[in-house]
Amino acid sequence: MIQLSANHILYLVEAARWTVLLSLIAFAGGALVGLPLALMRVARSRLLRGLAGIYIQIIQGTPLLIVLFLSYFGLGIVGFKLDPLVAAGLSLTIYAAAFLAEIWRGCIEAVPKTQWEASDCLGLNPFQQYAYVILPQAVRIATPPTVGFMVQIVKNTSLASVIGFVELARAGQIVNNSTFEPFAIFAIVGAIYFAICYPLSLASRHLERKVHAGRG
Repeated sequence: MIQLSANHILYLVEAARWTVLLSLIAFAGGALVGLPLALMRVARSRLLRGLAGIYIQIIQGTPLLIVLFLSYFGLGIVGFKLDPLVAAGLSLTIYAAAFLAEIWRGCIEAVPKTQWEASDCLGLNPFQQYAYVILPQAVRIATPPTVGFMVQIVKNTSLASVIGFVELARAGQIVNNSTFEPFAIFAIVGAIYFAICYPLSLASRHLERKVHAGRG
């Protein structure tokens, strides 16, 4: 009977690096797409608000597994064969953008109306209004929920295993198939996920307390 060895544990730790990498890709891509969507959601144009709203509703109402299948298998059928890392990064970017956009929209709208009115009185154009008055305050409000959402991104990377991407959860399955020690293996996998996510949860709570203290 094959026993769990140091090499197996090292393999899981190395796979965790791919989990972290995929999480960073998803967050960076989601931020790049999510910020314009958030600004569209609070735009004066009904068309822009509607387009952003449709995107967000569709993605939030679609399981991430379906997005992964469409990105990897769907695009492959029409001739665009993507590497599993690329497909997983694209899918998680699409997913993260929809949720980050809603988080940031709420934070932009949480900026007191007096700040909007004051910037109007100063004669600032919309770009200056957002750049110098609204967004700096919205960023401070948005930091805790954004860091908290990163925990969800890390955990959702486990779904990338369905398209053949070997991240932490998939690595656990591979090791289990060779050792047949599921309790020990997935306990280690869970511990690694905890080691990645718990500091983010602590940071989110700490930042939230700082924001509330600053408002007091």
